[in-house]
Amino acid sequence: MKFSGIINGGASGWSQNDGPQHDIVISSRVRLARNIQKFPFPGWAKKADRVATLEKTKPAVEALPEMDDAFSENLQDLNVLEKQVLVERHLISREHAAKGVGSAVVMNRQQTLSIMLNEEDHLRMQAIRSGFRLRDAFALLDKADSALEKALDFAYDPRLGYLTACPTNVGTGMRASAMLHLPALVLKEEINKVIQAVNKIGLAVRGLYGEGTEAMGNLFQISNQTTLGQKEEDIIGNLSKVVEKIISHERNAREVLLEQKPATLFDQIGRAYGILTNAHSMTGKEALNLLSLIRLGVDLGFFPTECLQAVDELCTEVQQAHLQKAGAQKLGAEERDLLRADVVREKLKRCPSPDLAKVKARRAANENGSGESAADDAGK
Repeated sequence: MKFSGIINGGASGWSQNDGPQHDIVISSRVRLARNIQKFPFPGWAKKADRVATLEKTKPAVEALPEMDDAFSENLQDLNVLEKQVLVERHLISREHAAKGVGSAVVMNRQQTLSIMLNEEDHLRMQAIRSGFRLRDAFALLDKADSALEKALDFAYDPRLGYLTACPTNVGTGMRASAMLHLPALVLKEEINKVIQAVNKIGLAVRGLYGEGTEAMGNLFQISNQTTLGQKEEDIIGNLSKVVEKIISHERNAREVLLEQKPATLFDQIGRAYGILTNAHSMTGKEALNLLSLIRLGVDLGFFPTECLQAVDELCTEVQQAHLQKAGAQKLGAEERDLLRADVVREKLKRCPSPDLAKVKARRAANENGSGESAADDAGK
């Protein structure tokens, strides 16, 4: 697959919003770190060592059944803009994008399985699935990992587990995470309590692009921090329980906002829609934060469900590298802001104004239906 296939092939397979709880859980990701025996870790390796490692690992990765018709490139053959596109699609890390000779990336056509070669470790493998599907993501990655372990001699210690460049990854070498959309908790100013509670039980909360990044668009990554002394299934199970609780808190927050402050909520969503459909210049951060409110509006019934596809596509298209690619030329910051606003206005033409009356009518119908059912049950 050529790089143009990534840009022109539509949204990634993991961003199709067809997974469980997709209104809150945008995606589920599992990552494994692996290294090859008798080869120095990438951070300490000389150029010749990195090239030798790449020559050993890349053919094995490309031979995986899941990598049929894959995108496979050495990083020195990608320009800065192309690397940034892959970062914006969460297919490689920011750290990997800074690499050159001796590093590569291989990903399947659906962009649900991506393997970085010579990032911090010799192999950084990740599987991403839409919605709340941590176990599905792990199953996909575990299959690829098992096949590679037969072809490559992984660095493994019977007592410590898989050996990694960073001591915090020693053990299973696994990081599991869920990307959550939590606008109601942010609007109710309860998000800090949730973050503090999650941190206390040993999990990490990060921003849109992982460690050290901002939670733009009300998107938060929840992930495990401990890999040593735990089984993969236990890590997935513990994280899943926490994510389920956060989902419940977000749903409760949405209900409270609808019940107690519908006008305020409608105002926030309406203002976001007004700015997005009328502005002629817009920063990336502003666009993502406003699109988050439109997405919440779709989830709550203020907009038709058909609007969700446009919103999710925009969350990728408004980012810097994707705009540069769309513009087919080098753009300055002001030019990008102008183009971003144009792209947003054009795509949201298919999305009508928010409708509070429909939301109120549906809630009233649901309440009447529940009341009738309760009365029927009481009369029996």
